[in-house]
Amino acid sequence: MQTILLPEKVSRILEVLAGAGYEAYAVGGCVRDAILGRVPGDWDITTNALPEEVKRLFRRTVDTGIQHGTVTVMLGAEGFEVTTYRQDGDYSDHRHPDGVVFTTSLAEDLKRRDFTINAMAYRPDTGLVDLFGGQEDLGRKVIRCVGDPRERFDEDALRIMRALRFSAQLGFKLDPKTREAIREFAPRLQLISKERIRVELLKLLMSPHPDRLLDLAECGITAEIFPLWDTMLATSQNSPFHRYSVGMHTLKVVEGVPADPVLRLAALLHDCGKPACKSTDLGGREHFYGHAEAGAKLAEAFLRDMRFDNKTIADVVQLVRVHDDHYSATKENVRREMNHVGEDLFPSYLKLVLADNLAKSGYALDEFMTRYQRVCKIYEEILAAGDCITLKDLAVKGSDLIAAGMKPGPEMGTVLNRMLEDVLGNPEHNSKSYLLGRYVRR
Repeated sequence: MQTILLPEKVSRILEVLAGAGYEAYAVGGCVRDAILGRVPGDWDITTNALPEEVKRLFRRTVDTGIQHGTVTVMLGAEGFEVTTYRQDGDYSDHRHPDGVVFTTSLAEDLKRRDFTINAMAYRPDTGLVDLFGGQEDLGRKVIRCVGDPRERFDEDALRIMRALRFSAQLGFKLDPKTREAIREFAPRLQLISKERIRVELLKLLMSPHPDRLLDLAECGITAEIFPLWDTMLATSQNSPFHRYSVGMHTLKVVEGVPADPVLRLAALLHDCGKPACKSTDLGGREHFYGHAEAGAKLAEAFLRDMRFDNKTIADVVQLVRVHDDHYSATKENVRREMNHVGEDLFPSYLKLVLADNLAKSGYALDEFMTRYQRVCKIYEEILAAGDCITLKDLAVKGSDLIAAGMKPGPEMGTVLNRMLEDVLGNPEHNSKSYLLGRYVRR
């Protein structure tokens, strides 16, 4: 019999419900993850007790979704969702059930769930309840819908994104019938909010298998949510520097950067301007002049459409804009590039540039690596020396200019920027006495 070690607080909730004469099980993703040897992020509980009865049995509860049968039981600072067995009504919006009907049958509750690996329940005295082959699918590493996949995706189109997201997170393949239904119902994603799609897409990007982006294209998903990706996959790069299409090169870069949201998004979008900027010379070589700036505009439009927060948008767009910057590896140039990129963003810029170049053909790679290592060494020396990179590090502030007799206004900004330009080239000039004496008329 499958044995799962439950957290003490989860066991306590099950015991309280059982002691009052109710059934109760850990259910869903926590059971899946426990079987896989992963640490569950949350532990959800399903029961035949009605929400009012759950609230009566526990001292602290929160009505997080009581209309759908969910009460959050608070034990200390931790919350555990306890949901009454239910059957869902029709899904007229292809996302949420129009209503729910509480049931006393665990089987009825489990069969409304999305995938077999998420439709298992467990309690110590009964063991694993697996009515749809979820444990077998875990062993086969397959994502398969519970019942008819067409019905599951017709009910809730977001399950299309969830299927690919689980595939990426777990390294599983899609069951053929599930894949076929995804292709059929992909256009329904137009009915889903961009915020929900963003969450699933970002989880896929952050997973150990972001290469599942290829499945999104093959299943027709990106045609609905990110058509530029399909164009990137179809855009060749006939150049000594490249061996992949724009899309396949991009995928290698995504895989080559750490699993950080800004970096993975910047890697995904860094060359998105190339299709629109493509030109071919008389020798047949393809060029992409101006693609970084064009890509920055396209990246911003996509990220705003997906409702990303302003800080993420700003950072990703900036990385897309600067990823192809060219400059010789001198201290002055590195300081200026740090100022241009942004001091806080510069480490991410270095990671993106490295992944970008390692995903190319290998042509002139030795030359790049020599220069890249020199830039990294200089960067460390600049940090160690504490060189001024931005106005916040400048020895002179606006208050110093006012004290020196300058009137507040645009001229102050002009003078401070002239001082910064000087200091970026000559860090030893970053002293109040030198800068005021050089740039402020007495």
